[in-house]
Amino acid sequence: MSDLHARVDRLAAAIADRAGAGTRGGVPVVSVWLGDLDGGVHLDRDPDVPHYAASTMKLPLLVAAHRLHERGALDLDRPVVVHNRFASAADGSPFSLDQSDDQDDETWAALGEERSLRTLTEHMTVKSGNLATNLVLERVGADAVAEVLSDAGASTATALPRGIEDAAAREAGLDNLVTAEDLGRVMRVVPADVEAVLARQEHRGSIPAGLPDGTYVANKTGWVDGITHDVALVRPDDRPPYVLVVLTTVDVPEEVAAGFIADVSRVVWEDWRATDR
Repeated sequence: MSDLHARVDRLAAAIADRAGAGTRGGVPVVSVWLGDLDGGVHLDRDPDVPHYAASTMKLPLLVAAHRLHERGALDLDRPVVVHNRFASAADGSPFSLDQSDDQDDETWAALGEERSLRTLTEHMTVKSGNLATNLVLERVGADAVAEVLSDAGASTATALPRGIEDAAAREAGLDNLVTAEDLGRVMRVVPADVEAVLARQEHRGSIPAGLPDGTYVANKTGWVDGITHDVALVRPDDRPPYVLVVLTTVDVPEEVAAGFIADVSRVVWEDWRATDR
């Protein structure tokens, strides 16, 4: 075991102890994947264990939206009406979202008005807006998201068949699941326009918090009760770039899990800087 792997394992053991258990339902609570942009993998700790995706599902959705725009199949500058009524992926039954569970008041304030899909993709990413996400998914479609995952080489363990708060789909067994390796594969091949959106991310309390001030990072977080994730592309000034994914399914407060992810990011940064690449 490498020194980096051992340091990450010690951090993972500490947060598991904080939660009072090492697993939930027999599933390891912490997955970490570290790779470069040339196909190399430098650390993989339970990289193929499925976790509930939370808002990390917005990463391949963002890629799919921009890909369709480039193909001419979707106009990101087209205005759409902001609404809060969606059809379930399971049976088409209507459902709506709760604003109190969202971080993007600007999109909610636009209910009944028009906003461009480009604006909505920005809000679903940098603000992690849930209403914006479902509006984008409604136009993009789950099949286009699945195509992004397939083209990135993601495994069948990662599946993103439904929108946010689609309870009927969840009860029917259609749930959004991701693995650390699969998210890393997607982030490793994001095009420049998608990376530029991710670099404007406003939620910086996890992987970016473990990096020196001013370090370039493009990331997408995800969190709900007991779930805190981050996936990031880091570009050091004097070393090759790398992708780091940390997924946690552990019953601790969000700030504790975010602090753990920041600690993992810090030790990865130290190892990456200390090793010739």
